[in-house]
Amino acid sequence: MEILDPALQKYLDDHCDTEPGQLQKINRETYLKVLKPNMLSGHYQGRVLSMLSKMMQPKLILEIGTFTGYSAICLAEGLSDDGILHTIEVNRELEEMLISHFKSTNVENKIKLHFGAAEAVIADFEENNFDIVFIDADKKNNYTYFELVLEKVRPGGLIIIDNVLWKGKVYGSEKDTDTESFRKLNEKIAVDTQVEKLILPVRDGLLIIRKK
Repeated sequence: MEILDPALQKYLDDHCDTEPGQLQKINRETYLKVLKPNMLSGHYQGRVLSMLSKMMQPKLILEIGTFTGYSAICLAEGLSDDGILHTIEVNRELEEMLISHFKSTNVENKIKLHFGAAEAVIADFEENNFDIVFIDADKKNNYTYFELVLEKVRPGGLIIIDNVLWKGKVYGSEKDTDTESFRKLNEKIAVDTQVEKLILPVRDGLLIIRKK
């Protein structure tokens, strides 16, 4: 899913912080046991998420799309001492693996796992002052999730959306449904005056959005 030249990506990987040992194990287990393991954030993107979180020192994070827990752990690394990360996953078959992965880290007590459709889970949250929201779930609903969480993010908070370059297709001539969905997402957010925004060409594209 990387859009950068493999040699450049290797150079970037080699010149950022080393992937923590437990995340290396989660990475390997994901590729051995789970379908579509390339959905994992991975080393470099994980360090980007960790860095952004540490810069924000958040008390409250929301993640939409847990998968095998890699990105949740990376984001939780920057939480304040009393901080909490809520993460939502629709696939209950991943529950045992996720619990195991979170228990193997030093951020287990800071992560609260929810199962169900993201829209329903978000609607039940009393929290409305998130510092960071990371959206990495079913792609067709990205803009719906953005609209749902925008009012729940504090001014100055971040919303991060993954895969927005969609294998480089968004700036090509492809017109398939998923590509068109990402184009519309990027175009709508580009003209949204409630937020500042930029796309980082990290892995498959990270859209970084700051609420004004």
